[in-house]
Amino acid sequence: MLIGHFTEQPWQDDKSGLMGAGNSTLEISNRLYDPKVGSKLYNRYIDEKLAAEEHGFEALMLNEHHSTPFCIQGVTNVEALILARQTKKVKIVINGNILPLWDDPLWLAEILAMGDMISEGRIVSGFVRGGGTESISHNANPTVNRERYNEAHDMIIKTWTVPGPFRWEGKHYQYRYVNPWAMPYQQPHPMVMVPGVVSPETAKWTAQHHYPYVLLATLLEPTKKMFDLYFQTAEESGYKASTQNIGYLFKVHLEDTEEKAFEVGRKYIAGVANPFIAGNAAEGRARPWIQSPPGLSSRAAVASRVQFFGAGAASGADSRAATIARPYEDQVKTMTIITGTPASVKPKIKHVLEYLRPGTIFLWDGDGSMSHEDQMRSMRLMGQELIPWAKELGKELDLKSPFDVNDGTGYDQAAWKRHQAEAKKPA
Repeated sequence: MLIGHFTEQPWQDDKSGLMGAGNSTLEISNRLYDPKVGSKLYNRYIDEKLAAEEHGFEALMLNEHHSTPFCIQGVTNVEALILARQTKKVKIVINGNILPLWDDPLWLAEILAMGDMISEGRIVSGFVRGGGTESISHNANPTVNRERYNEAHDMIIKTWTVPGPFRWEGKHYQYRYVNPWAMPYQQPHPMVMVPGVVSPETAKWTAQHHYPYVLLATLLEPTKKMFDLYFQTAEESGYKASTQNIGYLFKVHLEDTEEKAFEVGRKYIAGVANPFIAGNAAEGRARPWIQSPPGLSSRAAVASRVQFFGAGAASGADSRAATIARPYEDQVKTMTIITGTPASVKPKIKHVLEYLRPGTIFLWDGDGSMSHEDQMRSMRLMGQELIPWAKELGKELDLKSPFDVNDGTGYDQAAWKRHQAEAKKPA
């Protein structure tokens, strides 16, 4: 089992009152932005990721959002390239690049190949469609979001795997000369991982491409339904999926006492304390026409969500079955937030692993209005007590990551590499 670290990297500024991860509505003016605060936060979050490797995490998951204090990481590849040089062993999991926003996917293929070479093969390239806020803030037509995603993906994979030069004449992208002088360190290309939030359409697409599928802070029952759909689609696609094909992100924070853990854990949901701004933590929900503008999801996708989760899943935040907007006590009860001492959280994490059986997990910590000190106390306890225990539990439950078993083949990775080497030998 692969154990990774994640934080949303929220904006935190006591002076302006913008503190935490509660707002994603595009309604806060950047006249409140202080570059000096931003500088400290960017360096803080990089330092915390370097510390995560030292404390035993095997992967660092990165993401990006745009034009909102919800997440200050607007260009995830910049951070990925820094970590590619500064870290030693961890997988750098970019979950992910928002393909429909890229007007030049060839450039993205080059950037990711450079990161893979600098890191000597530790880049995991996640691809996402992005939410409505990204489409709006970057003037991207939501009605062709899926089309652009699919074509950009296909073009990048071909760029990585087919020697150039060649032409690309697609509906959304045209190139007369594809021949980048930067190719991935990993062959045939970096592992592609697809994160999601209970979208049946995405689950099926990911299974059809044999990519690992990671669900992001979703309720356990809908998560299980999506994994079952993935397994069913994999079988229909001619292979048997297992633990190496699925992953799960959930919030875990540790402290030395239960009282301290519960107090600090509440900071997960701290947000912009302004009840007049729709979608912030004080109100507790997001605007559906911003989160899911018309055309972002196909009619078939909406119908599929309704079939799986009921009419409330037609649009907006409810369609994600995510945890961000729900009350803290509710999230603790449903174990999408797990706080406590190492001893008290272990049974809860064991339940999550036994129920979902993911081969990859990412522990979401240091978020909302949590301070650097909050994060480092928790990380220290994870390194000392939680990660070693979880690794042993993963062995007991036979939870294998995609780095243990080659996706879609069932081969042990070492055996797969031997098979590839034999295939390359001259007859």
